[in-house]
Amino acid sequence: MARNLGLNDVVDHFTLIGDELELLRNKSGATRLGFAVLLKYVIWRGRFPTGSQELPDDAVAHLGRQVRVGADELSSYDFASRTAQRHRTEIRAYTGFRECSVTDAEALTRWLAEHVAHVERRANRIGEQLLARCHTQLIEPPTADRVGGITRSTLHRAEQALLGLIAARVDAAAIGRLEALIAVSDDDDDGEDVLALIKSVPGNVSLDTMLSEIAKLEAIRAIGLPSDLFADIAPVVVNAWRARAAVESPSHLREHPQPTKLALLCALLVMREREVTDTLAQLLISTIQRINAHAEKKVVEEFVKDFRRVRGKDAMLRKIAEASLKTPDDSVREVIYPSSAARRF
Repeated sequence: MARNLGLNDVVDHFTLIGDELELLRNKSGATRLGFAVLLKYVIWRGRFPTGSQELPDDAVAHLGRQVRVGADELSSYDFASRTAQRHRTEIRAYTGFRECSVTDAEALTRWLAEHVAHVERRANRIGEQLLARCHTQLIEPPTADRVGGITRSTLHRAEQALLGLIAARVDAAAIGRLEALIAVSDDDDDGEDVLALIKSVPGNVSLDTMLSEIAKLEAIRAIGLPSDLFADIAPVVVNAWRARAAVESPSHLREHPQPTKLALLCALLVMREREVTDTLAQLLISTIQRINAHAEKKVVEEFVKDFRRVRGKDAMLRKIAEASLKTPDDSVREVIYPSSAARRF
């Protein structure tokens, strides 16, 4: 048996209530306890246990006390027997739980695609939501292989719906310009020129780098994509499309169905526009900092040169200091100017 569940959970999930005891009236011994275990477990977990190894010891003991059957008698209950199958049928009729049908699987796939997979792309999380949905809908979870199939179908359906949505938002003129990005050119360079520029990473801080980034930004904006194209699309989905488009060559992009091709290119351009804008801002900041540093250095150098050109500057500074200390309340014109002028002439 499994480890103990804890007093609070045992009482909450394995206490027979209402007319549940009435279901046990014609049963005795291991059959009585086995039925009680199946009943409370399916209500708790949304599925039947495959054997006693899944049952918490304290939960079995708690049920045994309620039905007046020793917990050790459960070892003689066969969970795969015809008796257990009849028990499950009776419990399904009482609780409303049912086995997952083809219709149920289709409804689950549709619900997951509309409410989960449009923002969640991890198969394991889709599977978790599938099991939770089964519980709330009183559907016994399908087998692991069937869960995997429903999950894959869900992700594919959600992907196709989002791809179609994005393609419908792009006007014909923009579609033509997107197609031109990956078209085979006359000199057979596989359409790499503009697309390669857009994909390229920035160089070091310089005027050439800034001009290159401006050219990228102009090329992206020239496509004319709507500003709110991905406003209601989860960032994780857009990032995944952008990552695919970034590594695929124009020839691979051309092979995709139209909705896929457009969504991948749009995701790449929208994300690159943000990145290039950020890069230009950083380049501008770095350039200003360099100009300031160069100007400050030049001012300091000029000041030092001027200071060095003054003859007898040490004596002059001493006389100015002495005059200032001697008559601190007088004006600069009356104290400092005569001292510096006397020294100079």
